[in-house]
Amino acid sequence: MSDEIALTGLTVFGYHGVFDHERAEGQEFTIDVRLRLPLAPAAASDDVRDTVHYGELAERVAAIVAGEPVNLIETLAERIADAALADARVQSASVTVHKPHAPIPLTFADVSVTVTRERGAA
Repeated sequence: MSDEIALTGLTVFGYHGVFDHERAEGQEFTIDVRLRLPLAPAAASDDVRDTVHYGELAERVAAIVAGEPVNLIETLAERIADAALADARVQSASVTVHKPHAPIPLTFADVSVTVTRERGAA
């Protein structure tokens, strides 16, 4: 299947990290989500109910990022992928969590983790 919905660059403030100061002060995380699902039904009906509403997807992702803190961005990415796959139409979800302000004492542009999960895959 080649149909895809992409949400990129969603920036949300959260309190994730292994260090106490990350949990206390928080920081911005940027999220990219790519969903694979059949879009022909939505294209034929021209009805948002026949697709994943990307505005609602953005709100769900933002709630996860702003919600319960986790140590690892791997865990955060997994939670977002699980939420995306909760919609039975979604066949796979690829989630990248960017942590551009990670506590690394060197100059860098970004740190990110990407997970890809498929429906029915173990």
